[in-house]
Order: sequence, then structure tokens, then C-alpha cells
Amino acid sequence: MINDKIDLYEYFNISHLRGEKTKGYLTTYVFDKYWQKPDRKRPAVLICAGGGYIGVADREAEPIALTFLSKGYSAFSLEYSTQPISYPYPILEAVMAMIFIRENAEKYAVDVSHVASVGFSAGGHLAGSVAIIPDEPEIVEILGDRALNARPNATVLSYPVITSGEFAHKGSFENLCNLNESMYERFSLEKRVTNKCPPAFIWHTCQDTCVPPQNSLLLALAYKKLNIPFELHIFEKGHHGLSLASLETYHVFPQVQNWVKLALAWLEKLGFEIID
Repeated sequence: MINDKIDLYEYFNISHLRGEKTKGYLTTYVFDKYWQKPDRKRPAVLICAGGGYIGVADREAEPIALTFLSKGYSAFSLEYSTQPISYPYPILEAVMAMIFIRENAEKYAVDVSHVASVGFSAGGHLAGSVAIIPDEPEIVEILGDRALNARPNATVLSYPVITSGEFAHKGSFENLCNLNESMYERFSLEKRVTNKCPPAFIWHTCQDTCVPPQNSLLLALAYKKLNIPFELHIFEKGHHGLSLASLETYHVFPQVQNWVKLALAWLEKLGFEIID
């Protein structure tokens, strides 16, 4: 397995923007090419773990990467900046990660037309932001036209933070926007959906009291309004932050474990196929 750790600020030659607590590291989980067919390409996922933009939850990072790797994907896990670092840096880093994957597709045997963002909780907001608003002015100012190559071909959002309204996880917006309330609505993703957005697989649990399931419902309604393909699953039982909902990620909910199989089947319908 190729297990590189990439400094995205160094790769983009913007190390001068790195603060003392800025992260922006991308870890690769990719099959070695030496035993593969020379022309083989794999679909890829960019994984954004949750943590309320105040930290990054380990159980939503490497276990997810290894799960997708075991299914034949090239996987990339993003360690992004959180408080005291705020916007634009977390979204900038996710955009840089997507660009890096596409620009280095040959090295990592990635099919550039089948790259998905996968996110959990606040990481779902981040993965959703790359899909919905990757070309915000502050991002384009730093990355230029390269930012136009960031939007994924699909997104998989697990109990995502979406809205800054009635059903908001307020802490995520406070941390992302550094308590600047005038910015909250701008990052309420259900209000930013356009026809440019890629298809979305969205799942939540009905019992989630941390990030209410209305977040996923609001995004699904926004997608439906514009007739953008999506699939939505609301599982009856299970609290917030379940990750794989297996023993390996601490909390076990057998029904919720099905999200992985459902998401893989949905991605396959979009052409995310593992072809020998």
C-alpha cells in the first residue's frame, strides 16, 4: 500500500499561508501499482472526518479509508484545520485535496472522472462544500483556475451538518466562521445548491439529537427542487457519530452498517466500478 502524507500547502507553493496551528495534510491509502495491470484506474474517495470544526474524529478517518480501500478504491483522508483556524482554511484545504487527487491521478492510479467526497457530521459539511461551493471568491483568489477542477463527481454525506437555520449544529458554524454570524447563512448548504452540484448519497439517523436529521432532509429537498440525482436514507435507530456503526468504530448498530453497502451500490450505478 502507498501510504504517503502530503503537505498540501507545500504542494501548492503557498506555505506562507500556513499558520502555527494550520493543518492541511492528506494521507493516501492506495494499492501499490507494481502488481496491477499498467493501465488500471480506480475510483477514489476524499474522506473528511467530523468534529464540529474544532477537531477531527479518528474513527471517521482511517477506518473509512481502509473500508473503501478494501472495496478496491483509492482512498485519501484529509487532516484539515479546525479552531482556532477558521474559514477559508478548512474549505481551502478540502479543495486543494481534490485538486491534488486529480493532478496526481497517474501516480495513484485514479480514474479522474470518478472521484467522490465522503464526509461525516462537520466533515459532511466540508465534503458538501467541495461539492456545492468549491469556487468561493476567497478560494479562487488563492488557487486561481485550479479551483475549477475541485468539484467531485459525487458526494457521500453521513449525518452531515448542512443548515445554519432552525436545525443547525450551531457549534460547527461558530467554529467555521469564527463567531461571525453574518457568514452563517452563506455556508448553509441547502441554500447554495445549483445545477453544477454532483449527485449525492445522504444518510442520517432519526434519533440524532446532535445534528438533527432535518439537515439531510433539507439538502435532499434542495436537490429535488433542481432535479439533481440523490439517494436519501434515514435509519430509525442510532445516535450521532456512528461512523461504520461497527465494533471497530466503537458503537454497534447492525442496521446502520448497511449504509456502506448502499453507498457502494449507488456509486457503482454512477460508474464507480472496480474493473479488472
